[in-house]
Amino acid sequence: MAGKVYITEDGKPNKVSPSSAGNTGRSAVGVSRPGASSANPGINRPSNDALGYRGARAASGAGAGKGTGAGQKSSASVDDKEIEALARKMLKKKEQRRRGITIAVAVVGVLSIGFFIFYSVSDYRKSISYQTYSNIVGRGETASNQPSGSATDSAVVIHYDEEKETPDVLPKFKDLLAVNKNIIGWLKMDPVTENAKDGFPVAQTTNNEYYLDHDLKQNNDRNGTIFMDCACDVLKPSTNLILYGHHMRSGNMFGLLEKYQDESYYQDHKYIYFDTLYEEGTYQVMYVFRSHVYSETEVAFKYYQFIDAYSEVEFASYMQEMANMSLYDTGVAASYGDRLLTLSTCDYQEKDGRFVVVAKKID
Repeated sequence: MAGKVYITEDGKPNKVSPSSAGNTGRSAVGVSRPGASSANPGINRPSNDALGYRGARAASGAGAGKGTGAGQKSSASVDDKEIEALARKMLKKKEQRRRGITIAVAVVGVLSIGFFIFYSVSDYRKSISYQTYSNIVGRGETASNQPSGSATDSAVVIHYDEEKETPDVLPKFKDLLAVNKNIIGWLKMDPVTENAKDGFPVAQTTNNEYYLDHDLKQNNDRNGTIFMDCACDVLKPSTNLILYGHHMRSGNMFGLLEKYQDESYYQDHKYIYFDTLYEEGTYQVMYVFRSHVYSETEVAFKYYQFIDAYSEVEFASYMQEMANMSLYDTGVAASYGDRLLTLSTCDYQEKDGRFVVVAKKID
């Protein structure tokens, strides 16, 4: 027994023999100390079978672990490639979208510049034509009177019955009639642009559509021309002469007429000057109001149908309707027999809206 040490289950050394250990209720495993004789190899060291089993198990575990790691690495490599491909696809779409937006912005920019240049050139040409017409009228004021019945005078009868006698045309308009036989007068008012600081020529023809998109030279023109309602008569004359013009955002035509919506503006711009081919006229503003184009079946005051009043009661009724609609009280009133001038343009505050200024002739 000497030289042998027994290790109990609790891991403590014990020299008691296995049989004694069994008596104490403990089992022990014999381990030889270094240099000791291996009398019982089955007890002193693990068997080869046991070692082989453990080694195979360990090797199998190691191999399995190594194999799983390689599989995960391979799977991760595939996933990375798919993510990378998806990322490239998304970046490509993003780049295409960015290029599309850039191109769209560029196109809009070019079109905007083109429209600006086009409208600027159009306005410039319009200003030149206005100045030309103004110069013609200016020269006419100093021209000698032409005898009535000349070719120039007779041109104006396009609006009336040829048998109807017409007075002499004012000298300042005789040369202007050579530009367009439909010219009926000249309008001068404060709310005009620099393009027409000396006023507008006014045309009249047999309908109220042609001069919406034509200039005095019969060219297509988005600005149109200021024109008189075809039902009005400057020779009769009509109770109310109605002039129409576009509300151009550039300020052309009646683009600045809405300035009259402010009473303070009216206080500084009370007078409008409209000369027909046969007489000059100064008008004082009475009413400023908003309206719109009604359907034929609607029962309402349709200012654009008020051209003649055939009785004092009828005239008073028209005046009351416009006074009720007026944005402010100018203190100016009209009586039966007075002659009126109405300026009408589009109003963008409502569909088919109209902005209207009515004045009465004082001279």
